[in-house]
Amino acid sequence: MKYVIIRDDDTNALTPIECLETLYRPFLERSLSVNLATIPNVRSDVFLPNGQPEGFLATSKGVKPGSYPIGSNQRLVAYLKENQNYKIVQHGYHHEFVGSCTEFDHENRADIARRLDHGTRHLLEAGFARPRAFVAPYDRMTRVSYQEISKRFDLISTGWFELGRMPYKWWPQFFLRKIRNVRHWRAGKTILLSHPGCHLSYHRPYGTMLEEIKKSIASRRLTVLVAHWWEFYRTGEPDHPFINILHETAEYLAGDKEIKVISFEDVLTQRVQLN
Repeated sequence: MKYVIIRDDDTNALTPIECLETLYRPFLERSLSVNLATIPNVRSDVFLPNGQPEGFLATSKGVKPGSYPIGSNQRLVAYLKENQNYKIVQHGYHHEFVGSCTEFDHENRADIARRLDHGTRHLLEAGFARPRAFVAPYDRMTRVSYQEISKRFDLISTGWFELGRMPYKWWPQFFLRKIRNVRHWRAGKTILLSHPGCHLSYHRPYGTMLEEIKKSIASRRLTVLVAHWWEFYRTGEPDHPFINILHETAEYLAGDKEIKVISFEDVLTQRVQLN
């Protein structure tokens, strides 16, 4: 059996329901879990180093500068709760840059702890269950970030692992992972899942995207497929050819009896073989 986790990043209080509904209705109709890495308190004035607004603001033009807690959009919250195959994962706090660093790519322990705790509080105040999985913005974390995140969350999903960023007490498990050549591993009580890059991205060739997804799933026991909802609407209008590929992916996942789509919560509560 092959396991697949769908992880879509950057849902926030400014995300139009219509975007999520268009993208993921084929998944929901097939009872396939979609893990939404949700920004607890999005800022509407986040800019990339090149001066461009963050991609997840593409559909938010004209919004006043400021912070928007996820609970401030009750219509979106109600929609997410009504569709139980949406699984909420904590995705940073503001999803912003701190000086020249990304939100958790620094070593200010107090600031990291504050962002983690305030982010969880916003999700709880919106009525969601306490998240057990965490996704760092841009997949960037330092040793201090890993330490503070692992105190609060049981699972971390990221793109890659670097020894210099690992807590020292995790080094033996890190080296054992390297020796065994495994992609997913455990450090103490923390499960650490990697992903093979963003196959579902407009930066990838559309003509070969689904075949590359199939190859990736075939090559590993557990695959985390990462997408960003706003990439399908990056110009403010839907990219229909790209959306069609996403829907074809849902059909493929539901139709292959050797594939089971699961959630991060399933990894924590069920006997799922990671590698």
